[in-house]
Amino acid sequence: MQTTWKGTISFGLVSIPVHLYSATQEHDVPLHQVHAKDGGRVRMKRYCEREEREVPYAEIAKGYESPDGRTVTLTDEDLADLPLPSKKIIDVLAFVDAGEIDPLMFSKAYYVGVADKAAAKPYALLRDALTESGQIAVTKIALRTRESPAVLRVHDGTLVLQTCIWPDEVRPAAGIAPEEEVVVRPQELKMARSLMETLSEDFDLAQLHDDYQQALQQVIEARLQGVELPHEEEPGEAPDNVIDLMEALRSSLREAKGSRRGHPGEPAEDAGAAADGPEADTGPEPAAPAPRKRAAAPRKPSAGAGSGGGTRTAAAAGKSTAGKTAAENTAARKTAAGKTAAKGTAKATAKATAGAKTGTRKSAAPRKAS
Repeated sequence: MQTTWKGTISFGLVSIPVHLYSATQEHDVPLHQVHAKDGGRVRMKRYCEREEREVPYAEIAKGYESPDGRTVTLTDEDLADLPLPSKKIIDVLAFVDAGEIDPLMFSKAYYVGVADKAAAKPYALLRDALTESGQIAVTKIALRTRESPAVLRVHDGTLVLQTCIWPDEVRPAAGIAPEEEVVVRPQELKMARSLMETLSEDFDLAQLHDDYQQALQQVIEARLQGVELPHEEEPGEAPDNVIDLMEALRSSLREAKGSRRGHPGEPAEDAGAAADGPEADTGPEPAAPAPRKRAAAPRKPSAGAGSGGGTRTAAAAGKSTAGKTAAENTAARKTAAGKTAAKGTAKATAKATAGAKTGTRKSAAPRKAS
């Protein structure tokens, strides 16, 4: 990794020789200026107006034009010899909580490495002290042609120097936010918090990628191969005025929950309860269990079936058969009783008839003479 700056961190009477390395890098697709008519490369040339000719880079210097039109030329030697203490020293001025520095002030980040082995112990001392205290060190540093405030903090066990802009370079925000009094209802705030929590589920900053650079690379490849350029469907127009804030929050919450499950736009739960209860399962309904499928066809033979539906069918059939058997038995008993009663009646009739005949025969016999 190429060294950007060499100097010393001054921590009281402790000196730490260090090197700075750029901590970030951009991955833009390199584009050049070309002539739109024929694709010819357009180059910027260093042209001297007085001599009316192109001059090499080695002859270029810095200059300042005063209000009255005079120009002052400053060479690299002039800039290197500036009477500036922070030119080679990172002087620690104070230690503050990280929240005291507005993120608007942060600029470019540099990794801080030791310049030699002797600097390892004081380097580790400063790093561990910052880690234990949870604070950052406020410093100043001169890089190239600019002096900037900076902070020293710890990232992954390594000291990081983050340059800042000066406090008076932060523009005031007055007049930008709505000035009229706006009342936010508790329900709206609760719904907004629920949406925030849903959007933050399983979020991984490392998974973010540059869609613009990927799309640009696709267009370049299509041009090189002479094929049709890829086109993305035009998104619908965003509403220019929010009429119902609660409904917009509900719709946003449903869409966010649906996208988390791979079904964008699918409602995850009842809109009115979106912010009140735990997230409901909105996946496809599970298939009906096997017993329910067999129960849907009651005409099939169910004797001996092991399913709940088959058992119910068999039980119903058993009840029906038992009912028929009971009815037949009752009818048979009634028939048998009827036959018994009829036999008894017949016997009684026969006895009565026989008695009548006997009485007749007795009365019909002649009486003896006296």
